[in-house]
Amino acid sequence: MTSIHAFQPLFTSTLNDYCAQRFCTPTQLTDRQWYQLIAKLAHQTALHNFPTTLPPPENQTKGRKVNYLSMEFLIGRLLGNNLMNLGIYEFVNQQLTQYGKNLVDILEQERDPSLGNGGLGRLAACYLDSMATLAQPAIGYGLHYQYGLFKQHFGSSGEQLESGDAWQRDFYPMQSHRSELAQQVGFGGEVQHIEGDRYQWQPKWQVNGEAFDLPVVGYKGVQQPLRLWQGYSETAFDLATFNEGNYLHAESRVIDAAKLTKVLYPNDNHPEGKALRLMQQYFHCACSVADILRQHLAQQRPLATLPDYEVIQLNDTHPAIAIPELMRLLLDEHQLNWSQAWEICRKTFAYTNHTLLPEALEQWDQQLLAELLPRHLLIIERIDRELYQQVQATFSAEAFENAWHETAILMNHRVRMANLCVVGAFAVNGVAQIHSDLVVSDLFPAYARLFKGKFHNVTNGVTPRRWIRQANPTLSALLDQHIQGDWTKDLTLLSQIEPLAKNPQFQTAYATIKQQNKQRLAQEIQQLTGITVNCEGIFDVQIKRFHEYKRQHLNLLNIIATYQALKANPTAPCVPRVFIFSGKAAPGYFMAKQIIQAINGVGEVVNHDPDLQGKLQVVFLPDYRVSLAEKIIPAADVSEQISLAGKEASGTGNMKLALNGAITLGTLDGANVEIADYAGAENVVIFGHTVDSVRQLREQGYAPRDYYEQNPQLKQAIDALADGTFSSGDRERFKPLVENLLNDDYFCVLADFASYVEAQQEIAKRYQNQTAWVESAILNTARLGVFSADRSIRDYQRKIWK
Repeated sequence: MTSIHAFQPLFTSTLNDYCAQRFCTPTQLTDRQWYQLIAKLAHQTALHNFPTTLPPPENQTKGRKVNYLSMEFLIGRLLGNNLMNLGIYEFVNQQLTQYGKNLVDILEQERDPSLGNGGLGRLAACYLDSMATLAQPAIGYGLHYQYGLFKQHFGSSGEQLESGDAWQRDFYPMQSHRSELAQQVGFGGEVQHIEGDRYQWQPKWQVNGEAFDLPVVGYKGVQQPLRLWQGYSETAFDLATFNEGNYLHAESRVIDAAKLTKVLYPNDNHPEGKALRLMQQYFHCACSVADILRQHLAQQRPLATLPDYEVIQLNDTHPAIAIPELMRLLLDEHQLNWSQAWEICRKTFAYTNHTLLPEALEQWDQQLLAELLPRHLLIIERIDRELYQQVQATFSAEAFENAWHETAILMNHRVRMANLCVVGAFAVNGVAQIHSDLVVSDLFPAYARLFKGKFHNVTNGVTPRRWIRQANPTLSALLDQHIQGDWTKDLTLLSQIEPLAKNPQFQTAYATIKQQNKQRLAQEIQQLTGITVNCEGIFDVQIKRFHEYKRQHLNLLNIIATYQALKANPTAPCVPRVFIFSGKAAPGYFMAKQIIQAINGVGEVVNHDPDLQGKLQVVFLPDYRVSLAEKIIPAADVSEQISLAGKEASGTGNMKLALNGAITLGTLDGANVEIADYAGAENVVIFGHTVDSVRQLREQGYAPRDYYEQNPQLKQAIDALADGTFSSGDRERFKPLVENLLNDDYFCVLADFASYVEAQQEIAKRYQNQTAWVESAILNTARLGVFSADRSIRDYQRKIWK
């Protein structure tokens, strides 16, 4: 923690200098200027007044540094979090009050760094926070995107529109440009065999990667860097080309280099997009692996000891190309033989699998890899040949064909990156117990037999510093009053409030905080959408990336059915509902964008129907991001976690919402299973098919149209989507969505509809008994401390990193 006594003179002197340079007094500073000043102060304090973790001494091998490779880090606004972890939040707030300012208003000036999209990136950010808090030596490695994913807004028909999210990366005050760490990365070209295991790769063209460090400040812990790579070219302008009259290509080199870090996940619906994605992933991995080796060799350590001091954690398959990249460096640059290099490599990498979905298990066209990364393809081919021999020696002749079809890295002219990760890593983990079990039983059963002891489970977690302490300060204050010890660092201490779950005074205080948070969110909704919501209604929240398996359209069908029931019987008693959505669909994902447009279409009709009078409202908050989630989550009454069983790896939104007192409405999928176990079955609402019953449904021949024909309520809801009721009479607008549900419905929306409607009715019934509802909400907070990211990191230390 930073000493206030030491920080006060720094604050005063910096403020005086800042004002003197601008010929003004502190009271004349704008909110934007205060933000720039405080951000600069926090950054300097983190760098100069906070310890940085160092590699372990020569005789210690248990404290390996973790190099966390991830294509995205959804870090959110950093200033408030860093002020809190530095221990100077209240001091800065008090100083601002003297000048008529409020720190909360100043923090609103910060843009969310556009470095991630969904749960994968947010999990990475939570883990960096926990590693810094626990003083686990670590560096996060990502990319310094200029525009990130995209900024979301909606067209006149409710369709998602995308624009570049220019978050001003070049002017972000909490980063350091590390020009001395620049790396050079090659693409294309030819490969020549030198001798033995050594080859020489002569790339056709090269780009440079420059590093930018963002300090990750742990809570009463240490600060460690999130190192982000940005593409650039040293040749910014080709004068000869310009003078020849080829004006448009005079700056082509710098433009091509910059493309690598323009956006997160370039659209890969065309060959150019696929090539750019692969180049982007390799650029990320090449810069990061080179930096890891640089640090190791700078300590005068032999390469053979790399696994003793470093572990490279691959966050999903995106960084898989790091495995052949490390092999290339060890073989060609450092002249190790294959056995030596592979021994180092397979003891250095660990792989976290985040999904069972085929599209997330990346595959690259073998020819594309040959064109862009020819040396890496040669290395992968040899790994595959040696794997073939291992599989052949392990399985019987009868079982070999199926086993090889599952385990091969190269198959049908495709390079299967998840398979490369499993083969090249010393450990593989899933992110919830049910997911980890399915990884072994359904996804990689042959690998589990081939590599005994390699597969593990580490259930995800979230950082309580951001998701309770910062996002829900009034609940945090209540917890501080009733908990002995620092729950911010040991979330299991939340169990101390369990005896208070039936206490009327505590229930009143807890419920009052929830209502205040709902009112604050209502103001945000009014500001963003112009909709005035009923704060006495249930705030039913589904906030996550849009994907068919997450089944936002199941939620939508129930909303339509509820609307139709209210229209048919306007005087019937009902519990008011406010359905709140937020999340983005990938630009090339047509069906997910259809679902977004349909939600907006339904909302347009429902919210303007005078018969409803606040009984039912539908809100879609645009441009979902961390700072918006921090306002939604504390206000939620119901947490929608309704993915098809067996498809959601874990989820972390479910944990954040439940810890803040939302009741989980979900399937037995991902971490929902463990949330139900810890919270108690009576404090969640579970519905729908299980993993086993989904499997049986498919084996019997799932026919979604049968459910449509046999359930009048479902039929009426789908027909309303089809007949133009929610599309200004346009019967074509939602035709693809309707046809998908009736003729395919791979994610069994119609099969789970009736069960989901019953679950929603159970929610309404429980909500009417507010005493019991608040008790359940309190028990969710009290019993779910196990879902701290600190516990997850300790599990990684114990099970994976040793």
